[in-house]
Amino acid sequence: MASLLEHPRPRPRRRRRPMAATCPCPVAMPCDCSFRALLRARIRSVRAALPGGLPARARTARRPADARTAHGQPADNRPRSDALMRNGHVLAASSIVAAGLGGFFWLLATRYYAVETVGRSYAALSAAMFLSTLGSLNLGDALVRFVPAAGRHTRSLVLRCYVISIGFSAAVAVGFLLLVPVVAPDLVFLRGPVLAVAFVAATAGYSVFVLQDGALTGTRRTGWVLGENAVFAVTKAVLLAACAVLAVSSGIMLAWAAAMLISIGLANVVLFRRAVPAHQAAGPADAEPPQRVLRWAGADYLGNLFSFASYSVVPLMVLAQLGPEGSAYYSLAFVIAETLFVATFSMGHSLVVEGARDPHRLAEYARRMLRHTGLLLAGAVLVIVAGAPLILGVFGPAYAEHGTTVLRLMALCALPVAVINVVIQMARVRRALPWMIGVRVASSAMVITLVAVLLPRYGLTGVGVAWLIAEYVLAAGLLLVLRGWLRTTEPTGTDRTDPDRTGTNRTGTELTDGGEPA
Repeated sequence: MASLLEHPRPRPRRRRRPMAATCPCPVAMPCDCSFRALLRARIRSVRAALPGGLPARARTARRPADARTAHGQPADNRPRSDALMRNGHVLAASSIVAAGLGGFFWLLATRYYAVETVGRSYAALSAAMFLSTLGSLNLGDALVRFVPAAGRHTRSLVLRCYVISIGFSAAVAVGFLLLVPVVAPDLVFLRGPVLAVAFVAATAGYSVFVLQDGALTGTRRTGWVLGENAVFAVTKAVLLAACAVLAVSSGIMLAWAAAMLISIGLANVVLFRRAVPAHQAAGPADAEPPQRVLRWAGADYLGNLFSFASYSVVPLMVLAQLGPEGSAYYSLAFVIAETLFVATFSMGHSLVVEGARDPHRLAEYARRMLRHTGLLLAGAVLVIVAGAPLILGVFGPAYAEHGTTVLRLMALCALPVAVINVVIQMARVRRALPWMIGVRVASSAMVITLVAVLLPRYGLTGVGVAWLIAEYVLAAGLLLVLRGWLRTTEPTGTDRTDPDRTGTNRTGTELTDGGEPA
């Protein structure tokens, strides 16, 4: 007994289960790591995110020798799959916040100003935004696509897009003012010396406002996209109230323009002092400038014009057939449903950014985006379909009576829009120009044709059915294409190793924008 007390028998050591590999997780499941390894990796990732992070020795010991982790992920603390969803959520929230606060601005305008002033101001600002859309040549979406891989050329790319967009937007605005007595006689007051200069400046400035969102998205600073949209919305509401107190007759336009200038100034300070330098420093030192940017932007611009046609032509058809009341019921239902469409396409910009950064994982990102947006939209559609009478009832019993059915039908269109969105965003990354144009041409043609057939017979219900049939038929056809694209890992029409460097594949054969050898 004494010997046992003096020399206790050593307890057998438990054999530790070996880990499959050094695991710098978390990554998307499944993986070969044990639960203990995943738990420790999660703790390390949380500690690394805290101020000070992990000690340098611990970070070195847990990081594989090469630049990639054991799972092929880049050696940073946050995997890109997380950035895909996180940035997508922020962009979707930004579009929803902009729509909601924008409506609040006009609600205030109706309280402070006469109906005639509100009508003229709304028409003038709508014209400025429309002309800016035409003059910007869709370069905002081009920045979303090309900034992620631009590296040290990011600053020059953004500045060139700014100059081109400002020049074309200003030229379009001047042309509009020259033709305003013919195309919009009610806006002749804009031809005064001061208002004319302000109108041209506002049109060009709004182009920069849109382009800075694209540049911030491309550098993965989506939080500032949400922030500058919130600043713009809150500032213009405050300035509107101040103009009303001071009895400024053009207070609506003045508040809108001043808030836009403040937002542009703040956003571009962040963009060029923080986002762009950090993005250029993180990129490869030998990166070549992006190729065929204007060709890509031209194709996407043309596709957007067809989308805009369906959004603009259908309300005019409803107005001609059903009069102002029918147009009001349809417009409100469309604005509510369009919030889902805009949020979906805004979220899709995150797919473009991450796919452009890592083209070999484009199919994986697209599958995640499709599943995620599908689930989110299903919940939102269910809420709108169930609560349509209550939602429209806020605006008056007549809206609930005449607009409930068309709102439900329009909301159901959001589900196929998720499929269409993924196809368009993948085509943008792959530089598949025919698909970038063709998908939106087909959608616009089917919607307008079906509305022309069904509207005279079924009224607003026919309009909703037309949208529903067009979107579901198009999505069903695109699923066949999408299945093939989701099985591939490399984009077509680009360099297989770096989509923005040479435009050739590994064999040195030059590729066309459709992905076929030239």
